[in-house]
Amino acid sequence: MTEGWAGSGLPGRGDCVWTPQTRNTMNLLRETLFKQQFGNQPRVPPPYYRRKTYLCYQLKELDDLMLDKGCFRNKKQRHAEIRFIDKINSLNLNPSQSYKIICYITWSPCPNCASELVDFITRNDHLNLQIFASRLYFHWIKPFCRGLQQLQKAGISVAVMTHTEFEDCWEQFVDNQLRPFQPWDKLEQYSASIRRRLQRILTAPT
Repeated sequence: MTEGWAGSGLPGRGDCVWTPQTRNTMNLLRETLFKQQFGNQPRVPPPYYRRKTYLCYQLKELDDLMLDKGCFRNKKQRHAEIRFIDKINSLNLNPSQSYKIICYITWSPCPNCASELVDFITRNDHLNLQIFASRLYFHWIKPFCRGLQQLQKAGISVAVMTHTEFEDCWEQFVDNQLRPFQPWDKLEQYSASIRRRLQRILTAPT
């Protein structure tokens, strides 16, 4: 699993907490940060904060055996998607074996990251990549829409997070203290609205 600190880099502070596992360790998102950053409300609820890009991934064999998982956020000059690509490349996966990767991301990829993801998958046809976004980034600007279309054209599944994905993200990546996922108000309504918007983008003429 991905090791390291997210956030400030200090124990017990920042965005994540360091949690020991039986064989590996990984950084788990704090509950408050998860709800703030993955929340799909059209407007930031008070207290106001900046919505950043977080990407949580699960690398699995086709029989759903978990091989690796981790979480990245944007860093200066290096978006979460690029850090994710670097991580998968560093694993030196067997090109003769098929794998699937599920990504939960707070914002859909920008045009540059979409292009990098397309190149990554084109070079690694043994990988099946599924992207679930909580929100759409600058969905009214054409280059951002074209980026989403290019992802789909390259065989990358692009979808909107629903209760199912939020719950899985909560269980896999959040320091939830074994508490069940509690959806925020109108989660499914917001998800359905974003899903309709994404569908319009993906089916629009290029």
